[in-house]
Amino acid sequence: MTETDLFRRIAEALERLAPGLKPLNDLNKADAFVWHAQVCELAPVAKVNLVPLGLLKGVEAQRDRLLANTRRFAQGLPANNALLWGARGTGKSSLVKAVHAEINHESPRALALVEIHREDIPSLPKLLPILKNSGRNCVLFCDDLSFDAQDDAYKSLKAVLEGGIEGRPANVVFYATSNRRHLMARDMIENERSTAINPGEAVEEKVSLSDRFGLWLGFHNADQDTYLAMVDGYVRQYGLQIAPEDLKRQALEWSVTRGSRSGRVAWQFIQDLAGALGRKIEE
Repeated sequence: MTETDLFRRIAEALERLAPGLKPLNDLNKADAFVWHAQVCELAPVAKVNLVPLGLLKGVEAQRDRLLANTRRFAQGLPANNALLWGARGTGKSSLVKAVHAEINHESPRALALVEIHREDIPSLPKLLPILKNSGRNCVLFCDDLSFDAQDDAYKSLKAVLEGGIEGRPANVVFYATSNRRHLMARDMIENERSTAINPGEAVEEKVSLSDRFGLWLGFHNADQDTYLAMVDGYVRQYGLQIAPEDLKRQALEWSVTRGSRSGRVAWQFIQDLAGALGRKIEE
């Protein structure tokens, strides 16, 4: 065997062992994607897990403001980054996904929804050029965003939102949900103040991150009437057959066992009710 033949066989073997070429991050493949930071890849999502906008009760004011902001963005007009903050299970992430679906229903393929996980925030400098060059308007979405002590990941986000040389691309808007209005736990803020030489400056850098969101939308637990309206909306949507008095009694009992009234609790009750009635439903 000649030396040339040997090199050729080695090259062929390496080609067989090597993984295939990484697919291009083509944002025309779908309307929703999940960012995988380790491989710098946008994975298309064929079907988004969402609740139709009309079924989100008790958040009408938040719905109208986010819908208007997103519609302007889809039309190429100025729009704000949005922070949806408040109690767990009150429909924050559901609203983001529902608004995206509604805009694309009005104008097909108007927006791409790109989800980035909290732990992948430091990879934003790699993701943003991909979105910028995609030719599509993109809602970059991070669910359950918050920062802990000694966590410097917020600096990457802060630069993207407003402070960097390039700043946020014109075709990208950032939406985040959080249980914390300032994205930090209150005891962390107080600890920073108590241990710093200059208490105000010690906290300002981290707390000011939330100021980069031009649109703040607060969410709170529902009252009883709103909770029952959520349940009733689901029952009518999925055609569940149950007497009104039984529905009210069971729904209230369910909320008591969970210790709260929210959209999430209402949906979990409907899942249980549908199972008990032998009915299948799709989210």
